[in-house]
Amino acid sequence: MLAKDLWCIVNNAGIITYGEVEFTSLRKYKEVAEVNLWGTVRVTKAFLPLIRRSKGRIVNIASMAGRFSLYLWSAYAMSKFGVVAFSDALRNEMHHWGVKVILIEPGMFAAATNLLTHDRIQTLAEEIWSEVSDAVCEDYGKPYLDKQMHAVNDMCSSGTKDMSPVITDITDAVTSRFPYTRYNPMDAYWWIKLQLFTHLPAAFTDIFNHF
Repeated sequence: MLAKDLWCIVNNAGIITYGEVEFTSLRKYKEVAEVNLWGTVRVTKAFLPLIRRSKGRIVNIASMAGRFSLYLWSAYAMSKFGVVAFSDALRNEMHHWGVKVILIEPGMFAAATNLLTHDRIQTLAEEIWSEVSDAVCEDYGKPYLDKQMHAVNDMCSSGTKDMSPVITDITDAVTSRFPYTRYNPMDAYWWIKLQLFTHLPAAFTDIFNHF
């Protein structure tokens, strides 16, 4: 290949927030989508001609949250569902050019990153409370938001701190002659949950979201 050629890009930039829909401002929805979804689209479109000419590949980091949406994560899940939809469409469009489009859909690795530290969770809670309407403040009350914050802290603390499964899958996606279309680096608990939430009726899986 020539020096000006580009064979692969990995779209990995991402941010996260939490909170129920009534607690999440439109500003926050747009902020998360701007990085997670539109950032992926912008970078891909900017470099796609080079990737297409070299018959290379595009690796997009989505999430298990791009396959099913959990309580408190609507803004993040919406952005990752968008990344999955964008990648699926692009993969089919690029097939006859010999370009591979690959999705990495990690499980719960918050404890291994700085995306949601205890301090960040507290800061987000303060931002959320400062932006909610008077009606939400009155109807829910601050203790309700504090309960959500503690639930997020517990969830993030319980996640794996070993990032090697994600790194291994990204490496394989970039270097393998025959990469998978999708990689799901996650522990057994989240893998089983992914299978249940994507194959069983919503009326059944909603029960698990309510406990």
